[in-house]
Amino acid sequence: MHRLVLNANHGTPGIIVLPEGGYRRARAEITAWPGYAPTSLHALPAEGVASLHYKDESQRFGLRSFKALGGAYAVARLLGQELARRGTANNANGAALESGQYAHATEQITVTCATDGNHGRSVAWGAQRFGARCVIFVHENVSQGRRDAIAGFGAEVREVPGNYDDSVRAAQRAADENGWFVISDTSYPGYTEPPRDVMQGYRLMAEEALAQMPQPPTHVFVPGGVGGVAAAVSVQLRHQAPGARLVVAEPEQAACLLESAAAGEMRAVTGALDTIMAGLACGEPSLLAWQELERAAFAFMAVPDSAVAPAMRALHARGIEAGESAVAGLIAFESAMTDVSARAMLGLGADSRVLVFGTEGATDPALYAELTGG
Repeated sequence: MHRLVLNANHGTPGIIVLPEGGYRRARAEITAWPGYAPTSLHALPAEGVASLHYKDESQRFGLRSFKALGGAYAVARLLGQELARRGTANNANGAALESGQYAHATEQITVTCATDGNHGRSVAWGAQRFGARCVIFVHENVSQGRRDAIAGFGAEVREVPGNYDDSVRAAQRAADENGWFVISDTSYPGYTEPPRDVMQGYRLMAEEALAQMPQPPTHVFVPGGVGGVAAAVSVQLRHQAPGARLVVAEPEQAACLLESAAAGEMRAVTGALDTIMAGLACGEPSLLAWQELERAAFAFMAVPDSAVAPAMRALHARGIEAGESAVAGLIAFESAMTDVSARAMLGLGADSRVLVFGTEGATDPALYAELTGG
């Protein structure tokens, strides 16, 4: 079964986390990248609601994850800013960096981050494209398949003991000691700008999905993690579907956003964060994300690992490739629909138009084959 917490602060005013000028820059840059195309939106059958649509990020830039939109863009932004600071180039965009004309400077710059797999792959891809050195920190439970994918983009992969939050701290320490630049998808006091760029990139996924829907959604289910993608979706909803109710879905073992909502303030959960939804195994919310979600999310749900493989298999049978973390929102929706109380609390009914974000494909092909039988 799930846990459901309604957000007592839903609808209260707050600060602007993602300014529109920053999004316009991100959108212009990313849509100009070679290979850019909107990812698919699938209509799925669903009883009890008017419609159910699934945004499929399994083919994004060949990286099989929405995170291709964030980490790589933040790398380009960082390199452009650093070249300007050093007097090398004033307005080096992604195309200029990718051309190699500033390689003599960018190859002296090292970017780093912690990852459960997908964000690190995006940062490594961006570093390789734009000419920087890259070191990625993983914790001991990150699968070999995900490590190999990161190394495939030329990054050095370093393992640290502990969980994802421990690897975040290790990346920051190494950056401080070596003069590297952290490109994180989580933010904390004193560190906000690269994560803000990451989140601005994520907004493009939401803009695409909302434009693809026949009518605006009434309910949107999105995975949690540190909250970056949920916050990005939340901001974009205000512009394209302002009445939609945002529901954030997390694993039972790593529901830091739900616990924060229940407490009325940002809270961390500790321990192994042992969940099959590897991309959501995060114990500490992102500061920026929480500043958005604490007043804009409608509800938070924690869902069990036992529902992951069946949801993946059901989508696989329809020809949709969905990784373990991609199905959190779908599980939350389906669980709510089978619970009279949850359905009423969320206002789900015959007129509801539901949008679910499926944030990754088979980012670990061996595990995907094991869980889906395909």
